Amino acid sequence: MLGSHFLQLENVHVSRVKNKNKSHLIEMTFSNALAQSMAPIKYSRILQTIIPQHQLNTRNFEDVKGCDEAKQELKEVVEFLKNPEKFSNLGGKLPKGVLLVGPPGTGKTLLARAVAEAAKQRAPCVIFIDEIDSVGAKRTNSVLHPYANQTINQLLSEMDGFHQNAGVIVLGATNRRDDLDQALLRPGRFDVEVVVSTPDFSGRKEIITLYLSKILHDEIDLDILARGTSGFTGADLENMINQAALRAAIDGAETVTMKHLETARDKVLMGPERKARLPDEEANLITAYHEEDLHWVILLTYRRKERYHVTKQQLLAMMDTMMGGRAAEELIFGADKITSGASSDLKQATSIATHMVKDWGMSEKVGLRTIEVSKGMFPSETLGPNTVEAVDAEIKRILNDSYERAKAILRKHAKEHKALAEALLKYETLDAEDIKAIMKETQ
Repeated sequence: MLGSHFLQLENVHVSRVKNKNKSHLIEMTFSNALAQSMAPIKYSRILQTIIPQHQLNTRNFEDVKGCDEAKQELKEVVEFLKNPEKFSNLGGKLPKGVLLVGPPGTGKTLLARAVAEAAKQRAPCVIFIDEIDSVGAKRTNSVLHPYANQTINQLLSEMDGFHQNAGVIVLGATNRRDDLDQALLRPGRFDVEVVVSTPDFSGRKEIITLYLSKILHDEIDLDILARGTSGFTGADLENMINQAALRAAIDGAETVTMKHLETARDKVLMGPERKARLPDEEANLITAYHEEDLHWVILLTYRRKERYHVTKQQLLAMMDTMMGGRAAEELIFGADKITSGASSDLKQATSIATHMVKDWGMSEKVGLRTIEVSKGMFPSETLGPNTVEAVDAEIKRILNDSYERAKAILRKHAKEHKALAEALLKYETLDAEDIKAIMKETQ
């Protein structure tokens, strides 16, 4: 592929932000770009679709909520583009690239649009490569992807071809930073790395307020809603509020209420509610004890608050909650009548235990080290059989200890969780007030 045709790659959006008449967003499809890249062409012919600026869902920094630190860093980049002389006079060089790193749905694309909008008066070109890990992954010797190395090499070559103070800047977005080739991350290519994390409590309040302003709603307790959506991304919150509006319309309500929002939150977290009762009453009984005992362990081990770091104690408590359902099945119905209903919980618990041992140095036997899986062209250290056995044994021990703690909690509070399970079997749905009333009666 010719270097001059590299901008035809999939996921590349070029926003021409300096035009005498009006701004445009240039979008290219991979199939058309690949077909045209096989023969010499003029740059103007790669423009598959030109969308006038007034037809775009344009964003500026004021429209992006919940990521103040990332916004501030990108505003500094915009300042570089607007006043390059201010920095070049001091001998400084403008950044060639900015890498946006964060989970899906945190607003990386919105921030890239905001940069293009803010810099359109000065920067000749802002190039945005979404999901850059799809074209910039680590080079490999694998014969299954013969063109992967050519793609990353061409990307590196093109970025080296930009003049430092030309006003052309590349924005890349990824949620898989560890998969990127190290040569792409060095200074001179992506000079600035901006982390776009999930919003904190105040950030969630800002995002909820923004999307609530677009719908008709009753008085909403923002604090309760923000506290109950810890870990939600901006996209999750937008989806939650949209689901609440749809539910309100289906119910024939004139406005969206707090109840609609709480139902939508639960749907985003756990999926749609199953209305139909199982025909097998024994299955209903097992399900009631499984779910209620799991939530009883949550009540006794988990304290909801805004988390900035997760401690070993908190990780173990999370695992205990995941073991609650299986522990209840064994205690109530016997070891021979445990079910497959705990598969998802066991998968999550195993993932936490594995990270504790292999990534976070939380095992005394394995020690303060990380156990990495070999990737890329250069294999990592080879693990001895004793180390592999020690890692496996530690993961198993952590899971077994968690299971025993969950059973101990349920034995201690057998009266309470029996009352909750029976109420759940009778009413099928319990809210916080129902649970408080049942707990008060059993004391």
